[in-house]
Amino acid sequence: MSVSLLVIIVLSIMFLSSAIKILNEYERGVVFRLGRLIGSKGPGLILLIPLIDKMQKVSLRLVTLDVPAQDVITRDNVSVKVNAVVYFRVVTPEKAIVQVENYLYATSQLAQTTLRSICGEAELDELLAEREKINMKLQEILDRQTDPWGIKVTNVEVKHIDLPDEMKRAMAKQAEAERERRAKVIHAEGEFQAAARLAEAAQVMSNPIALQLRYLQTLTEVASEKNSTTIFPVPIDLLKPFLKLPEKA
Repeated sequence: MSVSLLVIIVLSIMFLSSAIKILNEYERGVVFRLGRLIGSKGPGLILLIPLIDKMQKVSLRLVTLDVPAQDVITRDNVSVKVNAVVYFRVVTPEKAIVQVENYLYATSQLAQTTLRSICGEAELDELLAEREKINMKLQEILDRQTDPWGIKVTNVEVKHIDLPDEMKRAMAKQAEAERERRAKVIHAEGEFQAAARLAEAAQVMSNPIALQLRYLQTLTEVASEKNSTTIFPVPIDLLKPFLKLPEKA
């Protein structure tokens, strides 16, 4: 009697364990009854019919999918390696289970092929400078193609673009040449402005009185230095009044 009671207890526990399921807040259970989809349930306590109902759990949390580095040839025939990261989540659990065998693997493969296709249509400068535009295009295409699977792609980010060594050297030379060009332009503009200021100063100094005042200021600066002997010429303009005195007499 005790053995039969023990068997009944064990069978009851097995029955309850297969009939009662508990799902977390971020989980949903897709239930099949005799192979036929009856819908999704959860979260909380779920009751199933043993040997008749089968349930597959689906997480509704945001999934971060790392796309491996892909060999890409850009439109201007430059070979680069590009990797990215995709953020998506399941919005319709029934479609994610029924429409595709493994939605994680399918989304990963689709992201790799789409990344190669979009990056191959762009030139290298566009790929480096307009990364936000590339991200938006990738997100739009992936979201449209995964919509029948019940998946919503929220964001796609290109993480790293690996360039060949010879291309890095060429870009470094180009950047150095650009900096030299800017330096020469700035230097030429400075020389032009200095020449313009000197021309204006020459026009002002053409006045004899202004020239004499400048001469006296220079003498003051020279006298301030600690020199034992100072030799300076006397401008003829200062002596002209004295030279005209004999003529007037």
